[in-house]
Amino acid sequence: MSAVPSPALPDDRLVAGAARLATRHAGRFAVETVQRLLTDSYQRLAATAHVTTHLVVLAERFTTERLDALAHVQGAPGVGLPRVLFVCSHNAGRSQLAAALLQHRAAGRVTVSSAGTHPGPGIEPYIAQVLTEADADPAGAFPKPLTDEVVRAADIVITMGCGDACPLVPGRRYLDWPVADPDGAPIGVVRRIRDDLDTRITGLPASLPNT
Repeated sequence: MSAVPSPALPDDRLVAGAARLATRHAGRFAVETVQRLLTDSYQRLAATAHVTTHLVVLAERFTTERLDALAHVQGAPGVGLPRVLFVCSHNAGRSQLAAALLQHRAAGRVTVSSAGTHPGPGIEPYIAQVLTEADADPAGAFPKPLTDEVVRAADIVITMGCGDACPLVPGRRYLDWPVADPDGAPIGVVRRIRDDLDTRITGLPASLPNT
Protein backbone atom coordinates (compact mmCIF):
# COMPACT_ATOMS: atom_id res chain seq x y z
CA MET A 1 0.00 0.00 0.00
CA SER A 2 1.39 3.42 -0.94
CA ALA A 3 2.04 5.97 1.79
CA VAL A 4 -0.44 8.77 2.32
CA PRO A 5 1.14 11.98 0.96
CA SER A 6 1.87 14.79 3.40
CA PRO A 7 -0.39 17.83 3.07
CA ALA A 8 0.97 20.55 0.81
CA LEU A 9 2.33 23.66 2.52
CA PRO A 10 1.01 27.02 1.30
CA ASP A 11 4.54 28.39 0.79
CA ASP A 12 7.58 26.36 -0.25
CA ARG A 13 9.71 28.34 2.19
CA LEU A 14 7.84 26.66 5.06
CA VAL A 15 9.42 23.28 4.29
CA ALA A 16 12.57 23.90 6.35
CA GLY A 17 10.54 25.12 9.33
CA ALA A 18 8.24 22.13 9.12
CA ALA A 19 11.26 19.82 9.22
CA ARG A 20 12.70 21.62 12.26
CA LEU A 21 9.42 21.44 14.15
CA ALA A 22 8.84 17.79 13.22
CA THR A 23 12.33 16.90 14.50
CA ARG A 24 11.77 18.79 17.74
CA HIS A 25 8.49 16.98 18.36
CA ALA A 26 9.49 13.57 17.01
CA GLY A 27 7.68 10.86 18.96
CA ARG A 28 5.15 13.38 20.26
CA PHE A 29 3.35 14.65 17.16
CA ALA A 30 3.08 13.19 13.68
CA VAL A 31 4.63 15.09 10.80
CA GLU A 32 1.13 15.62 9.41
CA THR A 33 0.04 17.30 12.65
CA VAL A 34 3.02 19.65 12.53
CA GLN A 35 2.37 20.54 8.90
CA ARG A 36 -1.35 21.06 9.52
CA LEU A 37 -0.70 23.49 12.38
CA LEU A 38 2.03 25.27 10.41
CA THR A 39 -0.30 25.71 7.45
CA ASP A 40 -3.10 26.96 9.70
CA SER A 41 -0.74 29.37 11.49
CA TYR A 42 0.53 30.77 8.19
CA GLN A 43 -2.98 31.27 6.83
CA ARG A 44 -4.25 32.91 10.03
CA LEU A 45 -1.37 35.38 10.10
CA ALA A 46 -1.64 36.08 6.38
CA ALA A 47 -5.30 36.97 6.80
CA THR A 48 -4.50 40.07 8.89
CA ALA A 49 -0.91 41.00 7.97
CA HIS A 50 -0.33 44.15 5.93
CA VAL A 51 3.34 43.29 5.45
CA THR A 52 4.18 39.68 4.61
CA THR A 53 7.98 39.94 4.37
CA HIS A 54 8.57 37.88 7.51
CA LEU A 55 5.40 35.80 7.40
CA VAL A 56 7.22 32.47 7.03
CA VAL A 57 9.39 33.15 10.10
CA LEU A 58 6.42 34.34 12.15
CA ALA A 59 4.35 31.32 11.15
CA GLU A 60 7.06 29.01 12.45
CA ARG A 61 7.24 30.94 15.75
CA PHE A 62 3.46 30.87 16.09
CA THR A 63 3.38 27.12 15.37
CA THR A 64 6.13 26.52 17.92
CA GLU A 65 3.99 28.19 20.57
CA ARG A 66 0.90 26.21 19.55
CA LEU A 67 2.73 22.86 19.55
CA ASP A 68 4.25 23.54 22.96
CA ALA A 69 0.78 24.45 24.27
CA LEU A 70 -0.72 21.30 22.78
CA ALA A 71 2.04 19.21 24.38
CA HIS A 72 1.27 20.85 27.72
CA VAL A 73 -2.45 20.06 27.35
CA GLN A 74 -1.61 16.43 26.60
CA GLY A 75 0.63 16.18 29.65
CA ALA A 76 3.88 15.59 27.84
CA PRO A 77 6.95 15.45 30.12
CA GLY A 78 9.20 18.48 30.25
CA VAL A 79 6.53 21.05 29.54
CA GLY A 80 5.30 21.62 33.07
CA LEU A 81 5.99 25.32 33.69
CA PRO A 82 2.91 27.29 34.76
CA ARG A 83 1.41 29.20 31.86
CA VAL A 84 -0.18 32.66 31.65
CA LEU A 85 -2.09 33.91 28.61
CA PHE A 86 -2.85 37.60 28.05
CA VAL A 87 -5.73 38.39 25.70
CA CYS A 88 -6.95 41.70 24.28
CA SER A 89 -8.76 42.61 21.10
CA HIS A 90 -5.88 43.24 18.69
CA ASN A 91 -2.82 41.77 20.50
CA ALA A 92 -1.03 44.93 19.47
CA GLY A 93 -0.75 46.87 22.74
CA ARG A 94 -1.88 45.86 26.21
CA SER A 95 -1.45 42.10 25.91
CA GLN A 96 1.98 42.54 24.31
CA LEU A 97 3.09 44.90 27.08
CA ALA A 98 1.84 42.54 29.80
CA ALA A 99 3.42 39.45 28.25
CA ALA A 100 6.85 41.08 27.84
CA LEU A 101 6.79 42.52 31.36
CA LEU A 102 5.80 39.21 32.96
CA GLN A 103 8.44 37.38 30.92
CA HIS A 104 11.00 39.83 32.27
CA ARG A 105 9.83 39.68 35.90
CA ALA A 106 9.33 35.91 36.05
CA ALA A 107 12.87 35.16 34.78
CA GLY A 108 12.06 31.81 33.19
CA ARG A 109 9.69 30.52 35.87
CA VAL A 110 6.56 31.02 33.74
CA THR A 111 5.59 30.35 30.13
CA VAL A 112 3.91 33.50 28.82
CA SER A 113 1.71 33.89 25.75
CA SER A 114 -0.45 36.63 24.29
CA ALA A 115 -3.15 36.67 21.64
CA GLY A 116 -5.93 38.77 20.17
CA THR A 117 -9.57 38.00 19.47
CA HIS A 118 -9.26 40.15 16.33
CA PRO A 119 -5.49 40.52 15.82
CA GLY A 120 -4.23 43.68 14.20
CA PRO A 121 -1.73 44.00 11.36
CA GLY A 122 1.16 45.10 13.59
CA ILE A 123 2.34 46.28 16.99
CA GLU A 124 1.19 49.76 18.02
CA PRO A 125 3.65 52.66 18.11
CA TYR A 126 5.74 53.17 21.27
CA ILE A 127 5.24 49.61 22.58
CA ALA A 128 8.81 48.53 21.86
CA GLN A 129 10.22 51.81 23.21
CA VAL A 130 8.42 51.68 26.57
CA LEU A 131 9.33 48.02 27.03
CA THR A 132 13.00 48.76 26.35
CA GLU A 133 12.84 51.55 28.93
CA ALA A 134 11.65 48.97 31.47
CA ASP A 135 14.46 46.54 30.54
CA ALA A 136 11.91 44.14 29.06
CA ASP A 137 12.63 42.56 25.68
CA PRO A 138 10.25 43.65 22.89
CA ALA A 139 11.97 41.54 20.24
CA GLY A 140 9.83 39.11 18.30
CA ALA A 141 6.48 40.60 19.30
CA PHE A 142 3.78 40.29 16.66
CA PRO A 143 -0.04 40.05 16.79
CA LYS A 144 -1.34 36.48 16.94
CA PRO A 145 -4.87 35.09 16.78
CA LEU A 146 -6.35 33.26 19.73
CA THR A 147 -6.25 29.47 19.33
CA ASP A 148 -7.90 26.71 21.29
CA GLU A 149 -4.76 24.88 22.39
CA VAL A 150 -3.13 28.03 23.80
CA VAL A 151 -6.24 28.81 25.86
CA ARG A 152 -6.53 25.25 27.15
CA ALA A 153 -2.86 25.16 28.13
CA ALA A 154 -3.07 28.31 30.27
CA ASP A 155 -3.23 28.15 34.05
CA ILE A 156 -4.42 31.77 34.10
CA VAL A 157 -6.10 33.69 31.28
CA ILE A 158 -5.93 37.47 31.78
CA THR A 159 -8.27 39.46 29.57
CA MET A 160 -8.18 43.17 28.79
CA GLY A 161 -10.98 44.83 26.87
CA CYS A 162 -12.07 41.99 24.58
CA GLY A 163 -15.59 41.79 26.04
CA ASP A 164 -17.82 38.94 24.88
CA ALA A 165 -15.11 37.77 22.46
CA CYS A 166 -12.82 36.80 25.35
CA PRO A 167 -12.27 33.04 25.69
CA LEU A 168 -14.03 30.94 28.28
CA VAL A 169 -12.82 27.39 28.91
CA PRO A 170 -14.07 25.50 31.99
CA GLY A 171 -11.37 24.86 34.57
CA ARG A 172 -9.20 27.82 33.69
CA ARG A 173 -8.59 30.65 36.13
CA TYR A 174 -9.68 34.00 34.70
CA LEU A 175 -8.78 37.56 35.59
CA ASP A 176 -10.06 40.66 33.82
CA TRP A 177 -7.88 43.74 34.05
CA PRO A 178 -9.53 47.11 33.26
CA VAL A 179 -6.44 48.61 31.62
CA ALA A 180 -6.56 51.58 29.22
CA ASP A 181 -6.02 50.93 25.51
CA PRO A 182 -2.78 52.47 24.12
CA ASP A 183 -4.18 52.60 20.59
CA GLY A 184 -3.30 56.05 19.21
CA ALA A 185 -2.10 57.31 22.61
CA PRO A 186 0.97 59.55 23.03
CA ILE A 187 4.06 58.01 24.57
CA GLY A 188 3.42 59.49 28.02
CA VAL A 189 0.08 57.70 28.20
CA VAL A 190 1.62 54.45 26.93
CA ARG A 191 4.23 54.70 29.70
CA ARG A 192 1.45 55.02 32.30
CA ILE A 193 -0.31 51.97 30.85
CA ARG A 194 2.97 50.04 31.01
CA ASP A 195 3.45 51.01 34.66
CA ASP A 196 -0.15 50.04 35.49
CA LEU A 197 0.43 46.60 33.98
CA ASP A 198 3.80 46.24 35.69
CA THR A 199 2.15 46.88 39.06
CA ARG A 200 -0.54 44.30 38.34
CA ILE A 201 1.91 41.53 37.40
CA THR A 202 4.29 42.08 40.35
CA GLY A 203 2.70 39.38 42.50
CA LEU A 204 1.48 37.15 39.69
CA PRO A 205 4.34 34.58 39.58
CA ALA A 206 3.97 33.84 43.29
CA SER A 207 0.29 32.98 42.79
CA LEU A 208 1.04 30.34 40.17
CA PRO A 209 1.66 26.65 40.90
CA ASN A 210 5.28 25.46 41.05
CA THR A 211 6.89 28.89 40.82
